Amino acid sequence: MEDPVSDIPRVIRLLTQSAPSTQRATIEKYFTPSASFTHPCCRTGSFEGSRWLIWCIYRWYKIMSPRIEITIDGVAYDEKNLTLYVNIHQVFRIWVIPFFKAPVSLVTVLKLVRYPPLPRQPSYSTPISPNDTAINSLQRSTSSEKPLYFIQSQNDLYQVNEFFNFFSQFGILSGLLLLWQFVATALCIVGATMFWPISWVEQNVIGGNREKSIGDAVRG
Repeated sequence: MEDPVSDIPRVIRLLTQSAPSTQRATIEKYFTPSASFTHPCCRTGSFEGSRWLIWCIYRWYKIMSPRIEITIDGVAYDEKNLTLYVNIHQVFRIWVIPFFKAPVSLVTVLKLVRYPPLPRQPSYSTPISPNDTAINSLQRSTSSEKPLYFIQSQNDLYQVNEFFNFFSQFGILSGLLLLWQFVATALCIVGATMFWPISWVEQNVIGGNREKSIGDAVRG
């Protein structure tokens, strides 16, 4: 990618909505050979050739849900740390389960590596094939004098209730979780009310001295 913020929506759509050959070519072009993938249901780790596992995951993802509705709600880029945060909404359907539909939202965190144009052959931490698509793109970047960005890791982050949508039709588990979250909030109110003396001691005895514990304050 030359511009991660503008390019990543197209890359995500190619990964999730394209034909098998295009999907594989996209992974080989934009992921490093040792890229990793992390999801609540699976992970690959990072090692030489781990990119092949990412292709298997995306292929099975499309086999389960051949038609995926996906919307990119927003992209944030931490240029200093080479990290993309992509807010995604998708509707996941499993074709073998009639009427199943899982609308979920997630944030995908993509760690990038940057290869600026260099007058000499760059070195790599992972041995790669000279026919590798990503490296061919890198070699072209040296002549175009534009840095290219490749995905080193992908981490899909779901709220618990969103993740439950994959396993529960009609939002039953999500509804139970929502109920528990309100109960937990009520317990927080009870705890904050019952143990207000601890807050009083923290405010009036300890003050802003974070190195001083409540036990130290009691001992004087």
